[in-house]
Amino acid sequence: MPKAITDAEFDAEVLKSTIPVLIDFWAPWCGPCKAMLPIIEELETEYGGRVKFVKMNVDENMTVPQNFSVMSIPTFVLIKDGTPAVTFVGSRSKADMKKEIDAAIG
Repeated sequence: MPKAITDAEFDAEVLKSTIPVLIDFWAPWCGPCKAMLPIIEELETEYGGRVKFVKMNVDENMTVPQNFSVMSIPTFVLIKDGTPAVTFVGSRSKADMKKEIDAAIG
């Protein structure tokens, strides 16, 4: 299960991470967000130790989602070396998610 993080934890959990971090911006009322969770959990297991997975509730955290111009959810941002490497919005298949992650982490 991806760790739920807050605006206050963002720097420590994401920007200072020694490995790439995939942020899942979501909300409890978002159906597509809920549908993506099993895929995210599978990817977290498959990429264990190579990519960190976190999730941020956009209803409870306003600053970080605003900084990343999150307008729709789910939005996924992969941070590598402290900067966004790729951003994608909406439901995706597991294969599409893997392509995006693999391309970003090289």
